[in-house]
Amino acid sequence: MITSMFLALLVSSVIAAEKDSAPPRLSDTKAVEAFINSAEVVVIGFLEGEESHGFKELIEAAKKVKSVPVAICFEKEVWADYSVSSGTISLFRKADDHKEYLSLANAKKLDVDGLVNFISTNEVRYITEYNQVSAVGLFNSDVKTHLLVFANRGTKEFTELNQKIGALAPEFTGKFLFVQVNGAVKSNFRSLNYFGLKSKDLPRIGIYDGNSDMKWLLPEGDITPERVQEFCQSFLRGELKEVKQAGHEAKTEL
Repeated sequence: MITSMFLALLVSSVIAAEKDSAPPRLSDTKAVEAFINSAEVVVIGFLEGEESHGFKELIEAAKKVKSVPVAICFEKEVWADYSVSSGTISLFRKADDHKEYLSLANAKKLDVDGLVNFISTNEVRYITEYNQVSAVGLFNSDVKTHLLVFANRGTKEFTELNQKIGALAPEFTGKFLFVQVNGAVKSNFRSLNYFGLKSKDLPRIGIYDGNSDMKWLLPEGDITPERVQEFCQSFLRGELKEVKQAGHEAKTEL
């Protein structure tokens, strides 16, 4: 008897935990807007119901990509406010004010891994660490100018610069993507070499402009938010053109 009661309590606790961890349901535009504004990157499944294509896959993907909040909206009258007319999984991000739409009608082979990849590759933040996955979202963005923070992970500078420089990013939304490049990773040596840098030279700050394929380095010295801010403003004012540091080689990725 006691054993049966214990098992019943255990099962009910598991069910309650699963419900608590389930993505929130957004019932109106106000709720959707509040959710979008709640984090740097969010995902919303505009779906017809729990039996619709993509629902179970999104629930499982949400469990694997814990860094990105996920919600569901079943209310079709809300969809029109976000240019959605059929089942769609949408990613909203603040760094470049971008929306990425995955139409379920065109995703015939949709699976959990595919959704995880969709979210991960588009998870561009106010400051994004560069790697093979994040590179996809960074270079597919309409914002082609990158403020690069070169630092070696594991050092004090890596963490401090991530906080201090990342705090500037909202000011330059739509103008720069802030990218952190870990100079201690061999796969990033190509990026360092492109700027004439080695791991021992870090930390340094650079700008890469994909539109002109040009690059600049902030002169050596203390890396303060004020200096980095002025560096970015100088680029936007066109004052860095006379200090071009890019080579003549073609450049398609860092």
